[in-house]
Amino acid sequence: MKFPDRLPIPDEVLRIAKKLEDSGYETWCVGGAIRDALLGLENPSFDPLKSEFDLTTAAPPDVVRQLFKRTVPVGIEHGTVGVLDKDNRLHEVTTFRKDIRTDGRHAVVEFGVSLMDDLARRDFTINAIAYHPVQHAWRDPFKGADDLEHKLIRSVGDPNWRFQEDYLRILRALRFSARFEFKIHARTLEAAKANVQGLAQLSAERVRDEWFKGIATAARVSKLVALWMDIGAARIWLPELREQGAGSRELKALDKLPRDPVLLTAFLARDPASLLTRLRCSTKDIERARVIGQWRDKYPDPKHVPAVRRWLAETREYADDLLTLLPTSPAPGSPLPKIVAAIRAAKDPLMLKDLVVTGDDLLAAGVRPGPEVGETLERLLGEVLEDPRRNTKEYLLSRV
Repeated sequence: MKFPDRLPIPDEVLRIAKKLEDSGYETWCVGGAIRDALLGLENPSFDPLKSEFDLTTAAPPDVVRQLFKRTVPVGIEHGTVGVLDKDNRLHEVTTFRKDIRTDGRHAVVEFGVSLMDDLARRDFTINAIAYHPVQHAWRDPFKGADDLEHKLIRSVGDPNWRFQEDYLRILRALRFSARFEFKIHARTLEAAKANVQGLAQLSAERVRDEWFKGIATAARVSKLVALWMDIGAARIWLPELREQGAGSRELKALDKLPRDPVLLTAFLARDPASLLTRLRCSTKDIERARVIGQWRDKYPDPKHVPAVRRWLAETREYADDLLTLLPTSPAPGSPLPKIVAAIRAAKDPLMLKDLVVTGDDLLAAGVRPGPEVGETLERLLGEVLEDPRRNTKEYLLSRV
């Protein structure tokens, strides 16, 4: 692959680089934005307030903080300082470094090294390319451009050592392979499988972020799932994933669904709530996955409108998720969405709050305080779900 004469670097990134260079500190652009620019792709932004372009520099962290008025110590122990621009967008500036000790999760780094040392500690050759934004020079000591051209994910140096430095790199290899539809180099793939047990040492949050990013960026989510299965990563962190044959209906449908990590995980897993609990997702996401998993294969008969109302009452705000998955069900051409739309357009009562009577009304009508109030309201809601015309005070109190 031939390097272009220059890359279009955002003005704020160029301003930071020039200030560091003018102060006597060598500074380069590195990372995913450089890789994606060479591929002619847009780098996906997982954080709209963070720049896609990372800078690496000879300047020590304390010097970076002195040179710029507004900084954030985002990873100061690893040499990373966030520089804020006028729009409060964060630009990460990291001092040249190399790892001197690691436990597979965290590394102790040494500063004051060269760009070559810094690039040598990176995970894959395609991420170890540097571009000088001022001089428009390139550095590619590990032939990452060749691997981009040949669509290869290859570790920098010894793949076993690379993965043992940080086991998360195994999952990053799977994400990049699925995103770019690149093949993982044979030695790198072999090392990933040999070191897969090290994934158990990682924090759930880091694994969750990789799984979610993978779903968001994969060219085909089915390919990502197959990679996690093949490597053995799913066995360690996602054991609830259902085994899928290469031509299964679920895998064919998977690539047509929205890139919603919680929705797709719930679609794929036998017990999605347990899986998302292990990944330390939010309570809201876990509950959403639980309801989707519970009702995923239990759609109401659209010919029986009261049954559809009861289904909407049970599934609550997650009904739309289930309607999104409807085409993957055994009855993909179901008129259920039209029936749901008609019920919603008619504003049929579906929840306790939609009843025209309240607990106070029941107490006034003679219902004893305590659990009986709630139980009575539930029975009244059942009658209204059967026929919304029953939702009048006169009728409901007569039933009490």
